[in-house]
Amino acid sequence: MRLLVIEDERDLAETLRRTLEEEAFAVDLAEDGEEGLFRIRELPYDAVILDLMLPRLDGWAVLAAARADGLRTPVLLLTARDAIADRVRGLNGGADDYLTKPFALAELVARVRAMIRRAYGNPAATVQLGELTIDTAARQVRRAGAPIELTAREFAILELLARARGSVVARATIREHIYNEDADVLSNVVDVHVAALRRKLGPGFIRTRRGEGYIIDA
Repeated sequence: MRLLVIEDERDLAETLRRTLEEEAFAVDLAEDGEEGLFRIRELPYDAVILDLMLPRLDGWAVLAAARADGLRTPVLLLTARDAIADRVRGLNGGADDYLTKPFALAELVARVRAMIRRAYGNPAATVQLGELTIDTAARQVRRAGAPIELTAREFAILELLARARGSVVARATIREHIYNEDADVLSNVVDVHVAALRRKLGPGFIRTRRGEGYIIDA
């Protein structure tokens, strides 16, 4: 899953990036509101972490513009202001969640995961596909109770396809969701990861739609 962090405090931004990448997210950074809004409009992020006090365009304006454009990307607001009025304003303005500084990184990660699950229409932490159980919180996969070891990228692709179950997901879409803008990857990287998943999950679990992408029908 790919995230955008819009935060002008560089130390905090880098801490968030490292923490989220350790949790297998692909993370892009924006240092001001104008850059952040441009990225939200141009790229298919699974969620945005948005500081309210930003240069050039504050978080309130970024959120308002994104929602006015009809963008439904989940947004978690970060702020040092803990007044109830600010929380109400943010949630009424289209934010999906709100976290006051200072905060525990583990809580931020949990809130981001919950936002993404809700956005995909499945608030539960587990996805059941026949005998296969995908625990998106623990990042574990089991078949009939037996664990299956996946790499972080393999898990990210499986989670994306599972949440889009019954719909074809294009290779370009998969690549955009599992790699950030700094990644230098080969054009066939998605096919390589899917081939590894098929070896571990069974050849028929993920199907190819020629010229379109991949689909899970289970």
